[in-house]
Formats: sequence, C-alpha cells, structure tokens
Amino acid sequence: MQKIIINKHFYGKVDIPDTKNAWRIFNTVKNAFSRDEAIGLHLLFGKKKQKALSYYQPGGSWEEIEELGMFIELGKILSFDTKEAKKFKAMIEQINDTAHTHYNISKRLTIINKKSASKTKEKYVFWDIENFANIPAMFNHLFEKFDIPDEHVYLAANPDSLYIYKREWETELYDYGKTLHSFNFTKCDHGKNVADDLLLSQFQELAPKESDVYIMTYDRELKERFTDVCHESNNLYIMSK
Repeated sequence: MQKIIINKHFYGKVDIPDTKNAWRIFNTVKNAFSRDEAIGLHLLFGKKKQKALSYYQPGGSWEEIEELGMFIELGKILSFDTKEAKKFKAMIEQINDTAHTHYNISKRLTIINKKSASKTKEKYVFWDIENFANIPAMFNHLFEKFDIPDEHVYLAANPDSLYIYKREWETELYDYGKTLHSFNFTKCDHGKNVADDLLLSQFQELAPKESDVYIMTYDRELKERFTDVCHESNNLYIMSK
C-alpha cells in the first residue's frame, strides 16, 4: 500500500498495480490534485489510446483496467469525480469479455522461483477468482492444456464479490460442466484480503514438492508471498504482462 501525501497532508493509502504506467498515473493525479487542476481520463490515456481501448485488445487490456481501478480508488480517497472512469472501465471489460477464449494464459506463464523448470510429478492451481475471473481462458489454456485435475485447483472468494459475481461465474462454469464446488472452493469471511490469506494458507498446509504450481492472479503482493514460502523443488508460475 502506498501512502498518499500531498502538500504534507496524509490522505490515505492505495494499492499501486504492477503495470508500466501505474506510478506515472499516481504521481500525475497527485500533482493535478495539489494544483487544483481538472482530474479525468486525460491524465491516464491520450485520445488515441482511449479510442484504441474502445476495441478488443489482445490480453484483455488488463493493465489499463488495473490502472483505472487505482484511479477510481484515488477518487474515493481524494473525493474527485470518477463517473467517467467507471463508465470507461466497464466498457473495456465488456468489450474484452466477448473475447475471453482468445486470451492465452499458457503464453503468459512465467516461472519466477528459478531460472529453468525442473522435473515435477504434480500440478496445482491457486486461483484468485476475484482478481482474475477469465473462466474460459482458465479451461482452454490451463486446465485442459496441462491436464490439471479438479481436486488440485484451489480457489476462494470473499462474500461481497461472491454475492455480486456468483451467478456470472456459475453460468460460465456451467458451459464446462462445472460449478465452483467442482474444485476446492472456499467462501471466506468478511475482511480485507481474506481470500488471499486463505489461498496462501492452503498452499502452506498442502506443502507441495516437485510440483508445477500456478498462481492465477494479478496481485503483486500475493505473488511475492507465494514465492517466499514455495519449496525449491517446485516450479512456481505466474502470469506475466
């Protein structure tokens, strides 16, 4: 979490996503706020970029969606209008939802705990479905491609997100003959980062060795926490940009 300090006044904290432009946007918004300038989409994307984002983008424009999420959070903290950003974010998500199956996870998997993969006996997935809800891509480019058994898939969701998205998730899972409970699914209690903590504790309790472990999230902190406790005999994979 990054502290928001403007003109020596502390306003709060915000998560900075792991994207190439996040820090630039964060500082640009802070500077505009300190000078009492207009704050809007123009601080994130130029007109050409905004137009390009109105069409399907390979990879689902995940970086821009993350940056918009940070911008919206900054709006809550600094009390500036984010209606335009919310509308734009929803548009990008809707456009790219129509092409979920084209998002190839397997081409974006990067091993992070060693230079090259070692031989393994098992495969496990720890899936932050709230952070990465691309269900068709998960089946087409991960579960089926690497023949990962349902019982080796761990996922969790906090109750608020489950209330909002469960019907949508279950509808997409139904197309593959599954439900959330086809896997090791846990509904968490209320609280910040509960799902993250649960997935990490399940990984630690399982303590796999000589396994391929796939961490399906864009959350930088969660990736780092898994790396810290991962046994050296495992191959730990995350999604790259």
